[in-house]
Amino acid sequence: MKLNKGVLFVLIGAGCFGFTPVFAKLGFSYGYSLGQINIIQMLFSAAILWSLTFIKRSSFKGLTRKNTPQIMITGCFIGLTSVFYYGSMQYLPASLAIILMFQFVWIGIVLEWIFSKVKPAPITILSIVLILTGVFFASNILNGDIHGLPVKGLVYGILSAFTYSGFIFFSGKVAVQVNPWTRSSLMATGSAILILILFMREIPTVLPLEMDLVQSAIGVSLFGSILPPLFFAVGAPLISGGLANILTSVELPVAILSASLILSETVTPVQWFGIAIILVAIVLNELGTNYFKKNEKIEQHVT
Repeated sequence: MKLNKGVLFVLIGAGCFGFTPVFAKLGFSYGYSLGQINIIQMLFSAAILWSLTFIKRSSFKGLTRKNTPQIMITGCFIGLTSVFYYGSMQYLPASLAIILMFQFVWIGIVLEWIFSKVKPAPITILSIVLILTGVFFASNILNGDIHGLPVKGLVYGILSAFTYSGFIFFSGKVAVQVNPWTRSSLMATGSAILILILFMREIPTVLPLEMDLVQSAIGVSLFGSILPPLFFAVGAPLISGGLANILTSVELPVAILSASLILSETVTPVQWFGIAIILVAIVLNELGTNYFKKNEKIEQHVT
C-alpha cells in the first residue's frame, strides 16, 4: 500500500509541474511581461512555503551563518530556471521549450562527472545518446519547423536546462541535514530576492494587482513551485530514488499534452516518437544503473 501511495503522489507532483507552461502562456497572452509574472510567482511561492513551514512547526536545527546563504543561492537556480524557461516560451512553442528544458537529464550527468568525478557508466552514455536522438525527432527538425525560430528562444531553452540541472546538483549537496520545509522556504526566498533584483524596474508595474496577472502567476506558482514539492515530500520517501526519478519523467508527456490540448499546439507523430525515445532513455538509465550497482554489491559480497 505504501508503494502505491508513493507512486501516486510522485506522479501527481510531476503531472502538476507539466501544467506550468499553460499558465505562463496565458499570462503572456494577457500582455504581461516575463518580469511581472515572475515577480508575483516568486513572492507568492515564498509566502506560501514559509506559511506551511511555520504551520508545520518545522525545525530550524542545522542552520548556520554559512549554510543559510548557500541554501538561498541554491534557490537562485530555480529563479533563473523560471526566467529562462518562461522566457523561451515567449519566442517558441511551449512544446519545444519543454523539450529543451528537459535536457537537464543529461546535463546533470555531465555535471556529476565534472564536479564529483563520477564517471558515467556505459548504460548512462547510451542513455545520453538516446536522449539527444529523441531531441532530434521531438524538435521536428526533419520537417524544418525549427528553422526560422528566434535564436533567443532556443538559447533561453538550453539555459533553463543548465540552471535546472544546477539546482538539482547543488540542492543535493548543500545543507541536506536541514529540515526540507525550511530549506525549501529559504530557497524560495533566495529565488524571490534574485527575481526582484533582476526585474527591479518592473516592480511598480505589478501594482495595482490585476486579476488576470494574479491568476496566471499564481497558477504558475501552484503548479510549478508549491504542489510538486508537497507531493514529492510525501511520496518520495515511500519509494526508491531510482523509481522516483523515473516517475518524474511523466512531466514531459503531461506538459506536451497540455500544450497540445489546452494551447492547441500541433504535435506531430514524429515528435511523439522523439518524446518516447527520451522517456525510454531516462527509464533505461535509472534501471540500468540500479542493476549494475546491485551486481557490484553481490560480487563484492561473494568475494
